[in-house]
Amino acid sequence: MTDPIADMITRIRNAVRARHPRVDIPASRFKAEVAKILEKEGFVSAVKMVDGAPQGTIRITLKYGPRGENVISGLERVSRPGRRVYLGSEDVPKVMGGLGTAILTTSRGVMTGREAQRAGVGGEVLCNVW
Repeated sequence: MTDPIADMITRIRNAVRARHPRVDIPASRFKAEVAKILEKEGFVSAVKMVDGAPQGTIRITLKYGPRGENVISGLERVSRPGRRVYLGSEDVPKVMGGLGTAILTTSRGVMTGREAQRAGVGGEVLCNVW
């Protein structure tokens, strides 16, 4: 697999569309940081590390509204192996007019676009969630 973050995003997107209660993803520290941001921003209910296979698994419990509507209505990969997208702190986009979140990897770790602007750092835009 050449792009594990795209695989993670696709698994989450497919699970939300199929109305699954949770999704399991092969673990890595980087993917765990992205999942924790999704939890902190309120897009998923819980993130749990499950030991098992040599690599382990990240179990993400998906979140739905009171009438079963999707909390994650869109999830797109921005920077990919064939086209890296780097932005300065002033250029971090507002996703859906501020209703969504951009996830960036910076010199200070993985963070949201708002956190990166407050910290005054730019970086690679991994994905947008709304």
